[in-house]
Amino acid sequence: MRLRMCLGLIPLIAALSLVFGSVLGFARADEMRPAYLELREIAPSEFAVLFKTPMRGDARLALHATFSGKIENLTPLSMRMTGDAAVQTWRMRAIEPLTGQQITITGLDATVSDALVRVQFADGRGWVQRLTPQAPSALVPEQQNGWSVAGVYLKLGIEHILTGFDHLLFVLALMLIVRSSWQLLKTVTAFTVAHSITLALAALGIVQVPSKPVEAVIALSIVFVAAEIVHGRQGREGLTARAPWIVAFTFGLLHGFGFAGALNEVGLPQGHIPTALLFFNIGVEIGQLLFVAVITGLIASLSKIRPVIPRWTGLVPAYSIGSVAMFWVFQRLSAF
Repeated sequence: MRLRMCLGLIPLIAALSLVFGSVLGFARADEMRPAYLELREIAPSEFAVLFKTPMRGDARLALHATFSGKIENLTPLSMRMTGDAAVQTWRMRAIEPLTGQQITITGLDATVSDALVRVQFADGRGWVQRLTPQAPSALVPEQQNGWSVAGVYLKLGIEHILTGFDHLLFVLALMLIVRSSWQLLKTVTAFTVAHSITLALAALGIVQVPSKPVEAVIALSIVFVAAEIVHGRQGREGLTARAPWIVAFTFGLLHGFGFAGALNEVGLPQGHIPTALLFFNIGVEIGQLLFVAVITGLIASLSKIRPVIPRWTGLVPAYSIGSVAMFWVFQRLSAF
């Protein structure tokens, strides 16, 4: 009873925070997507370069890749648009060895975006590094160890889930339905297992699913759970209330494809694929558990206050979450 009473205040603290964060995030979504720079050695000291930068409306972010050593462009720069990003490609020769040079993403310090840099040498060596507005440069080492890769992809996983408002709204909706800590544990575990499976299958190329339909169905999954909350408040208990772990596992498979789509944008480093995939997934789980812990802590704190709240507030989370999710459905369908 105390838990149900406290859930009435969750819309004001958690649901509405995520809703407003989602809406405000639309204005900065293009700028927050990471840039991606890849250099692949195709001949001694010659590299095929791919530089993907987010689009802001019809304009690309003013980002440029610069090198501390001497380089020579072998081909003109070619640019194409992919809908939400500008992709530039060209070939260059490193007159001075690329190892030991400092790569800088000029203009990154004026954004709120990150950039992932990957260098793949012909002899199998590879290097991957995440650049930020606070640290837009990095030195290319002779060799990168697995722990460095693990740290980069762990941070990417945490940041992806904590800025993935659709995934967080789904988890929050499930939390508003579950009745006990044991049920919550089973539900979160089922969601984790499911999206870990499809994340691995998609990231390794074993299963390929178009990203746009997946994103639309992910939004629909949130609408479904929000509707289940409304039905429960009206005394019509649905499948999610009776067996939330089944719903969490089923839709978790879809959310895993969504995580894989984000991972595919930055790719997996050759020679460290298992490490990168494992630690990206661990990062996602850490971020998810942090979110669950914060919401659980809020509920525990509110249970000590014993607030008196109107009965109708119990429907605010469902309608708030469902409205934003339905907006996403139409937005993502229009992108087909």
